[in-house]
Amino acid sequence: MRAFATALLLMMAALFLLARQLEVQQAGWGYLRAFAEAAMVGGLADWFAVTALFRHPLGLPIPHTAIIPENKDRIADSMAAFLRANFLTPPVVARRLRTLNVAGAAGQYLANPRPGQSRLGAGAASLMADVLGSLDQEKLGGMAKAALRSRIERLALAPLLGNLLGAMIAEGRHMPLIEGLMRRSAEALEANEDLVRRMIHDKANTLLRWTGLDERLANSILDGLYKLLAETVVIDDHPLRLKIEESLASLAQALVDDPAMHARVEAMKQDVLANPAFAAWLDGLWEHGRTQLLGAVRSGGASGIDGSDRIGASLAELGRALQHDARLQVLVNRFARRTLVGLVNRYGDEIVRLVSETVRRWDARTVTDRIEGAVGRDLQFIRINGTLVGGLVGVAIHAVDVAL
Repeated sequence: MRAFATALLLMMAALFLLARQLEVQQAGWGYLRAFAEAAMVGGLADWFAVTALFRHPLGLPIPHTAIIPENKDRIADSMAAFLRANFLTPPVVARRLRTLNVAGAAGQYLANPRPGQSRLGAGAASLMADVLGSLDQEKLGGMAKAALRSRIERLALAPLLGNLLGAMIAEGRHMPLIEGLMRRSAEALEANEDLVRRMIHDKANTLLRWTGLDERLANSILDGLYKLLAETVVIDDHPLRLKIEESLASLAQALVDDPAMHARVEAMKQDVLANPAFAAWLDGLWEHGRTQLLGAVRSGGASGIDGSDRIGASLAELGRALQHDARLQVLVNRFARRTLVGLVNRYGDEIVRLVSETVRRWDARTVTDRIEGAVGRDLQFIRINGTLVGGLVGVAIHAVDVAL
């Protein structure tokens, strides 16, 4: 564009010389001469104005030229003040963020990764693997196990179990448990029929054994037990079933409200925690979890999916949740707004000071080149427009002069 503007100026000079020669032969060429003459003046004037912003025209130290290099520090301070006043104030940031759905945008980015965005998952997987590999495994494992044990010790287990059991009963999810218990009891009874018959035979007197009534008694008892278990499973209001439900409801209530039950459950929990088997279980749990996590982020498992893909899938799932869960969006947007407003309030002055100091450290040529490059083609359009507008004004003046 700079070459085009310069070529246009040279073309106006050539037209001026041509029109001046032809004007002697015919007066109508005076309009072309007036156009070219005024266009040269307009083009040169705008060339001087544009050049004077960034450097001395023709290298001459004309006053009030090279405006930007001469005022570099003042421009840096003005840029910083403008940034601080118009962008980095808590009210401005809060007002801008109030209209933005940060959670939705993040969710769309995570749920619909573009080519190259998979590096996010790969980078996270690599970072996690490096962190896990570099930490002292004995200390890390001890910290993790101690934290888990401490959490279990502080946990009020009885009310938790009571609430879980109460919720199961209220929603009818305890029925499969009762039915499973009855079936298991029937299977255990079937597997131990010989033991039951032997017990009845040993308890029977000689007369019953001599007449064979002990065997009939055993069959009757077994048949009665099988019938009782079967009816408990299939009959909703069976007395035994109702009794079991009543006992479970009482147990749930006691777990929630009975201090004595709380004490018994707490004592049982402490016994389990003090058992060496529990410590061994914690060791195995930690080692298994660490091995699985390292395998997931480094080499992957039998599924053939490597760690970055797993993390990428998790990020995509998080993205879908951020896109479609309105409550989660509200929470994330509120957190983002408060966090950014807090950062601006705390570090806004440091940010603008960094901008000011960075521009101040640039040399004059760097500032000139960057601002000139940012404005770009529009600077040369100023020259082009000045040339053409100047020519039109020249034609108008010439027409008025001829008319008078």
